[in-house]
Amino acid sequence: MNPLVNYFRNLQEIHSSQAAVKETSYYGTLETLLNEIGKTLKPRVRCIINLRNQGAGLPDGGLFNVDQFPKNQELEPFTAIFPERGAIEIKGTKEDIKKIAASEQVQKYWQKYGQVLVTNYRDFLLIGRNSQGQPVELEAYSLAPSETEFWLKTSNPSKFAAEQGDSLLEYLKRVLLQAAPITSPADVAWFLASYARDAKARLEHHSDLPALANIRQALENALGIKFEQEQGNKFFRSTLVQTLFYGLFSAWVLWHKENLNREDKFDWKSAAHHLHVPMLAILFEQIAAPSKLKSLGLVEVLNWTGAALNRVRREEFFRQFDEGQAVQYFYEPFLQAFDPDLRKELGVWYTPPEIVRYMVARVDRVLREELNIEDGLANPDVYILDPCCGTGAYLVEVLRYITDTLQENGAGALAMALVKKAAIERIFGFEILTAPFVVAHLQLGLFLQSLGVPLIEDSERVGIYLTNALTGWQPPDEESKQKIQQLQLSFPELNQEREAADEVKRGKPILVILGNPPYNAFAGTSPAEEAGLVEVYKQGLISDWGIKKFNLDDFYVRFFRLAERCISENTGKGVVCYVSNFSYLGDPSFVVMRQRFLQEFDRLWFDCLNGDSRETGKLTPEGNPDPSVFSTQYNKEGIRVGTTIGLMVRKEVRNKNVDVYFRHFWGVAKREQLLDSLNNQDFDAFYQVSNPEPSNRYSFRPSDVSSHYLAWPKLTDLSCQDSSLIIPLQGMDEDRANALIDCDQDILSLRMQKYFDKTTDWDEFLTLKTGLSRDSASFDAKNVRKKAHQLDSFKENNLKRYNFRPYDTRWCYITLAPNVWKRVRPDLYVQYTHKNLFLLSRSKGVAQPEGIPFLFTQSLFARDCMRGHAVAFPMLIYPSAKHEAKKQDKLFNVESYTNVKTKANLSEKSRQYLNQLGINNLDENIENASLIWLHSLAIGYSPLYLRENADGIRQDFPRIPLPNSQELLIKSAELGQAIASILDTENPVIGVTKKPTSALQKIALISCTDGGNLNPDKGDLIINVGWGHGGKNGVTMPGKGKAIARQYTTAEMSVISPEMRKLLGTTTYDIYLNDRAYWQNIPVRVWEYTIGGYQVIKKWLSYREEKLLGRGLTIAEVQEVSEMTRRITAIILLESDLDNNYQNIKTAVYSF
Repeated sequence: MNPLVNYFRNLQEIHSSQAAVKETSYYGTLETLLNEIGKTLKPRVRCIINLRNQGAGLPDGGLFNVDQFPKNQELEPFTAIFPERGAIEIKGTKEDIKKIAASEQVQKYWQKYGQVLVTNYRDFLLIGRNSQGQPVELEAYSLAPSETEFWLKTSNPSKFAAEQGDSLLEYLKRVLLQAAPITSPADVAWFLASYARDAKARLEHHSDLPALANIRQALENALGIKFEQEQGNKFFRSTLVQTLFYGLFSAWVLWHKENLNREDKFDWKSAAHHLHVPMLAILFEQIAAPSKLKSLGLVEVLNWTGAALNRVRREEFFRQFDEGQAVQYFYEPFLQAFDPDLRKELGVWYTPPEIVRYMVARVDRVLREELNIEDGLANPDVYILDPCCGTGAYLVEVLRYITDTLQENGAGALAMALVKKAAIERIFGFEILTAPFVVAHLQLGLFLQSLGVPLIEDSERVGIYLTNALTGWQPPDEESKQKIQQLQLSFPELNQEREAADEVKRGKPILVILGNPPYNAFAGTSPAEEAGLVEVYKQGLISDWGIKKFNLDDFYVRFFRLAERCISENTGKGVVCYVSNFSYLGDPSFVVMRQRFLQEFDRLWFDCLNGDSRETGKLTPEGNPDPSVFSTQYNKEGIRVGTTIGLMVRKEVRNKNVDVYFRHFWGVAKREQLLDSLNNQDFDAFYQVSNPEPSNRYSFRPSDVSSHYLAWPKLTDLSCQDSSLIIPLQGMDEDRANALIDCDQDILSLRMQKYFDKTTDWDEFLTLKTGLSRDSASFDAKNVRKKAHQLDSFKENNLKRYNFRPYDTRWCYITLAPNVWKRVRPDLYVQYTHKNLFLLSRSKGVAQPEGIPFLFTQSLFARDCMRGHAVAFPMLIYPSAKHEAKKQDKLFNVESYTNVKTKANLSEKSRQYLNQLGINNLDENIENASLIWLHSLAIGYSPLYLRENADGIRQDFPRIPLPNSQELLIKSAELGQAIASILDTENPVIGVTKKPTSALQKIALISCTDGGNLNPDKGDLIINVGWGHGGKNGVTMPGKGKAIARQYTTAEMSVISPEMRKLLGTTTYDIYLNDRAYWQNIPVRVWEYTIGGYQVIKKWLSYREEKLLGRGLTIAEVQEVSEMTRRITAIILLESDLDNNYQNIKTAVYSF
């Protein structure tokens, strides 16, 4: 529980008891609060009440670093042990805090201990020493202006604690650390972030002040953005605070660098003087000027911040502070402490140095080898732009590269002056966020300072501009001119910044564009000029390519368009190099974008860095870890999306043919491997050559597709398209933390009875702690339940079987009451009620490995039962009901449709094909209607088909070869029916799950480690070896578990023929539930078998870990794993037949 809630609750309980005295009765409550905070620190800080007299009286308490205490002795300090973090003076809540602090007793304590925390339980005041060694009030905090109001507020502890947020806890943490030395970048980052949080809280209380409104409007006019609604307001305030504190830190660093031996104190009021950017100085002054600060309430906070910076042991700090890695050493930990959610949203501004060095080196090499610019980046005619420069990492590396080149070329004593000239005149960076903009100027300033050529004159500044990189490339229209005039009047320095940026955009021949474009937009709406950038990438998507659903809204796409336009239309030649989301490499939505790149550039290289959470699960093809290249010690997950480095060059004299090169990087060492590859003499030799063409939607990925694959029909070509029903049918999307889904029918039934029970009030229902009681985006849990009570009621027959994951069929509760399910899919439900059969697939492959991209079911199914979102092709089509929730008994009005004539789910071309083979009565005969779909299932489970056409299958719905004879089709469909039966968990399969063959009897045999019997009542069926654990937002994450690989035993070998071992693998696994129970003999290929991107058995186990399931397995569930394993084994044993079937059909294909 929040320690502040406990503090208020305990104070109130003691106070209301009428048995307390005004001061000492509450000591224990304060001690508990301070110790709760103290134990979060390293080393821990311990509060002890009632200290011994050490010559200044008896302090009410003292604050100790626990390392002070003698080991193996009681914690009560001896006389010689002073409270390192100060003494405490406590009075009753009625006393005035200032008068207490001025008392003779507090003065004695201060003289003895150097620091005193004074409190009356509602106010806190820290007394310490100033620079002259005299007593001074350091930091103060007030919970309430009066005793009466304080006790009134403590009567509602949770509300009172919520009002305070983390402010009091942060304050007290700073108090406990006040006397501790500040030596490391992490310490400084924490203190400044703590003060920044306080400043942000104060801004939130003064958000309507004119001072803020003026700055806000000026930034909106200058950058062409809008901070709208509460998200935009929050972002604006947060950005201002970051700018203020990064400015302070930057000024402090530069102040120190001016004279490493200086002994004067840093004055935060002079910070603007040290910042060599007129616009930045005026922006800082607008926030930090005394006339503004007083109304904003920030003077106090900045005084504290300045004092903290003056406490830093600078020699130790700068020994640890790597100026070239300021983001990693300071800004990442600052943001983590200040606003971790914002840090995640922005992906922050950190690009790993290996990526930066690699990209800059590659650009330099391409300039020399492809554009014949002998000195590469060091050539004075090469203008370079990072349009999203963040904290300036790429620009610093470019300058470092130029420095090395000039020195190699013998520039001598002029080399550094030439580097400074480049930084000012031809190395440009654009940044829209003021906070990283501050950091970028610091980084470049420090770099130049380290070369001995610091920025000195007020007019000297590096070419980094606060601007919206995506706008301003064309002359302003009349509306923009009016805004510019207004900006000139209110903030001329900001307008000068805009003019300087526009000069770069319209007047400089940019030859190189490089950087790390943002993955997410910030909380500002985009102007029309910016939003329209990618329209050219949408032209023809629907008309030419038949792509109706596409997503080109990611911000990085806009930056690609900006770069493409700048190089191809403005300069006419040049280089683009971005590290970005890798979706544009092959995703169908980006086909026009890829087509334009092939038109506008001559040579393209793509280093695919993988690390995607959805497509590959952050695993290599071999199943080893494949983290994001953006992983840092502060953000080990990095980013979720896979990434790639794209490098494109356009020559002045264009090549006749376009060369496209592609290579993969996998694993934990790919950043180092990237750098190592720079040593390759023949760089292109280490890439695969891609062949983008219309048939593969100009994919930049090397294609692995058989020569005839693209002539075969897709699943959607086989399906009926003239129905009022939209096919394929989408899978169900619960998004309620599985509250509507359960392995146990009875538990789910009881939960849903509670949900629909009108006598169970909301507070009681909350105690169940289900996803149906937690608000989330677009889900108001209480109001949704209220609406459900009006429209529906609990019905036992609404409990239906539900395909949750491959071979993981559960129960779900169906209701069409609005928003109970996120997407309940009424059309799917209608088709299901008629006992329809469904072939499942997906629109494109997103998992690596994906395994089999097909399932077959007669149940309802989850959207995520296959990675990439499962969709269904029903065998038959029943007209869809128009569901209306006007009456409870009409929510599932399917009975009136039971006698409607059905029709086969077949396109006209599919019907013509079957008719030509002599197969008719398609709408009347379900066996005939199902032939194509069962045949598709047989093809889809052929390993040879999957290998030969891997890239084609991954890019879209699978394409299926149709045989040119009825005999071949029926034979293939019979194989498909065998697969469908094995996939059907609702019915036994003779020879597999019922009366299994002797070979299958030995597969997944539940066993006990000591050879004895297992006893479920004694916990023998509990899974507790780490197969799964809870992730963020209730997502279940798979774990390593306990899987022991071994050779087959003699008994197992006796029933598994050599041919079977060739299919199943030469090794096998024992898979453990716990240290006592295990499934014996699960062959390696069975264990690794993957359907729809899920390793089937391992995925099933991950959900059943005891900590997640809340119980052990039932006997039936243990048997379910054995049956699942035997079913998968049976499929693998059919693979030779499936491959032969595919081979036969491939040589006798019908021309669709």
